[in-house]
Amino acid sequence: MTYCAALKLDKGLVFGSDSRTNAGVDDIATFRKMKIFEKPNDRVLVVLSSGNLSITQAALTMVEKRFHRWEGGETLLTTSSLFDAANLLGETLREVQQREGPYLAQNNIDFSASFLLGGQIQGEEPRLFRIYSQGNFIEATRETPYFQIGETKYGKPILDRVITPDLSLMDAAKSLLVSFDSTMRSNISVGFPIDLLCLEKDVFSTRLRWTLDEDDPSFRTLGREWSDGLKHLAASLTGLPPPSSEDRGGP
Repeated sequence: MTYCAALKLDKGLVFGSDSRTNAGVDDIATFRKMKIFEKPNDRVLVVLSSGNLSITQAALTMVEKRFHRWEGGETLLTTSSLFDAANLLGETLREVQQREGPYLAQNNIDFSASFLLGGQIQGEEPRLFRIYSQGNFIEATRETPYFQIGETKYGKPILDRVITPDLSLMDAAKSLLVSFDSTMRSNISVGFPIDLLCLEKDVFSTRLRWTLDEDDPSFRTLGREWSDGLKHLAASLTGLPPPSSEDRGGP
């Protein structure tokens, strides 16, 4: 399992992904889930992946080969819009699913996979898409400014309460890291290192990029401050009146 999330804000995009592929008492493996495609002064595209590792890896390898060996066909290097890039990645995922899926299904192996694709192409606003296992996709809006894939339930309440389009990139990044901290506290299948990237609108650079491990002091401080804040808030609720004992019509 893994956890990936991406946020679409007025000032750009924020991406985060963990690196855990499986976790057991004596079997822990990691694999980076963030892939970046760049063309200087023209585009930066970021792909986050979740699901069956062989499927996502095959799809990304095919996309990357087309990216580096352009022979007249459309690639992530040449698409005129993020929509076309999402469509290309979706078609590639569908192609891999159709080829590999039946063989995996024969052995009862889950071959579902999904991607988050975001970035900016010159002439467009920053955009963010969620690509489903079937190859279809949806786009983030102001009403739905973020997407998650993988182990989403533990970090979702934090993002629901905090993320708004007018949030700064740094504040959004901190909130995203809190969602990772909460997820890792509740599920060992999500783990370090965490890749974090802030993509500024109209900058076309990945200069705001970090990889955080379990000993990172800023991440540990952030998690501690969040936990202490929740404890203080819970303590302040003790002064509230108890639930009303009035009969509400129950049995």
